[in-house]
Amino acid sequence: MVNEESKAFRARLISINDNTVIMDVLNGELSNADQLVFCSSGETFRVIGLDTNVGSMSAGMDSPVAVQIVAQVDAELGGSLSANVAAKVGEIIARSDHRPDYVDQFEAEILWMSDQKMLPGRRYSLSCAGQTVVASITKLKYRVEQSNGRHTAANSISKDETFIGNLSLSHSIAFDPMSSGLETSTFELKSSDSKTLARGQIRHGLRRASNIHWQAITVDKTARSRLKNQTPKIVWLTGLSASGKSTIANILEKKLLEMGRHAYLLDGDNVRHGLNKDLGFTDADRVENIRRIAETSKLMLDAGLIVIASFISPFEAERRMARSLFEEGEFIEVHVNASLAVCEQRDPKGLYKKVRQGVIQNFTGFDSPYDKPENPEIKIESETVPAEEAASKIIDYLFAHE
Repeated sequence: MVNEESKAFRARLISINDNTVIMDVLNGELSNADQLVFCSSGETFRVIGLDTNVGSMSAGMDSPVAVQIVAQVDAELGGSLSANVAAKVGEIIARSDHRPDYVDQFEAEILWMSDQKMLPGRRYSLSCAGQTVVASITKLKYRVEQSNGRHTAANSISKDETFIGNLSLSHSIAFDPMSSGLETSTFELKSSDSKTLARGQIRHGLRRASNIHWQAITVDKTARSRLKNQTPKIVWLTGLSASGKSTIANILEKKLLEMGRHAYLLDGDNVRHGLNKDLGFTDADRVENIRRIAETSKLMLDAGLIVIASFISPFEAERRMARSLFEEGEFIEVHVNASLAVCEQRDPKGLYKKVRQGVIQNFTGFDSPYDKPENPEIKIESETVPAEEAASKIIDYLFAHE
């Protein structure tokens, strides 16, 4: 069997200037006359000179890792290299006759290294040979026992456990299978604060249906908003059960409609009767619940609406994910704050009573955590601020930021 690392060339693009490409060599050896390819665009170029005193350059040499080469675009393209390619800094360059895979889904073997729970559907930052994308683990297939390599069924993963899972990426990256031994076959998963949560090796790519493409649409968000004569926003109310979210959200929608604004309320309980009726209240189900709501909210905002989303949404990671779907200034986080004691005293639906009786499990504030927002756009102290006043405060903020 031929060692992939001995014949594969992998490099990471640093910059392009006219007919000069500067790159970091990750694996393999580069020589004059080699034909290379930018993996994302598929555009090729040929090496006609190396900025070095030797005839070739390889990973691990004593010379600088940043290698400058002089290259020219295939003759039929003409002009300078930088004028003809759409390469991005950090993307992978390979020898054109030995390219890595390039897809947005793959199966991997992952070592979980964090005390933080591994939750399928949660978004993480994935780094592979300098390529950085947003990734989520879409399927936990099985755990791999360290002692004997045996595969066992698993619903959750703890620190220092290895598992096999499927990952979905925000966009495609270049990678090689773990059997290759190349740098492009390994990756790290990190949290939003850049803490390493896991390391993995890619087993193989998972290809989506090739007949699915993004359809260009002439009418856009701006046109729909102009027709409604308003600036679309997402008003995301978060807080404990019985903190007053639904009451405030209901009054807010009513006030907006009375003012001639086009608004729509997505309420946590109501959505679970339809769109999310298949979900329970485990941490993983809560992650998926918010993912679906965030995507639905994005579609409604694209229609030009003011969307009011009233959900406990207990995890900071998922609220951050929801915010990331929208442009700057479109997402308004409203923390409806009330102590657990006050919420339990209110208990309009009798949920806290059932929790105390042991009827309800995974209840936020008791056996499931709530991450308080650190920097919400608006904070409502619902123990002292009436719902009408709270709704008016939100409207004032909306109009001040149109």
